Amino acid sequence: MGPGYFTSPVEFIVNTLFSLYVLALMLRFLLAWVRADFYNPVSQFLVKITNPVLVPVRRVIPPIGGIDMASIVVMLLVQMIGIALILLLRGGGIPPQTLIFVSLAELVDLAFKVFIYGIVIQAILSWINPGTYNPAVSLLHALTEPALRPVRRILPPISGLDLSPLLAILILEVLRRLIVPLIFALA
Repeated sequence: MGPGYFTSPVEFIVNTLFSLYVLALMLRFLLAWVRADFYNPVSQFLVKITNPVLVPVRRVIPPIGGIDMASIVVMLLVQMIGIALILLLRGGGIPPQTLIFVSLAELVDLAFKVFIYGIVIQAILSWINPGTYNPAVSLLHALTEPALRPVRRILPPISGLDLSPLLAILILEVLRRLIVPLIFALA
């Protein structure tokens, strides 16, 4: 056992904790952006775990054009701190400009994945247990509907089969594969 023996488990813990908190911040931002039910229990959970960080930042950074800039700044900072800590654990570093663009690329990638996985989960749930109410499912519907609505105009249900989730996933994945590498290239 060398000196790096504990690095891997510590790196895993740091990565997991930062990734989960960034995901919570991302979900809160996206759910507010799509105007999902604020009083939903899942929304309230996200508000309670993100408020300690967001409320003080909101006093300094106001929203711009209806976009919660404080959430974006906090997400970016938490992502940057997480990446920097992992690199420090590995014994390396990264220039600040590169860290900003890598963090931004990771956040954009996460936003695409939230929509893609949300659509997949919603489609699977519609096959397994259609028509039942669940607070998480209603938020999932509110989150994915802005991505699915324009696709449904292009591809309406065919013989009762809704293929719009499949087309939406394809479009989102192509966009993700075009946009994220461009941001990484700026790093």
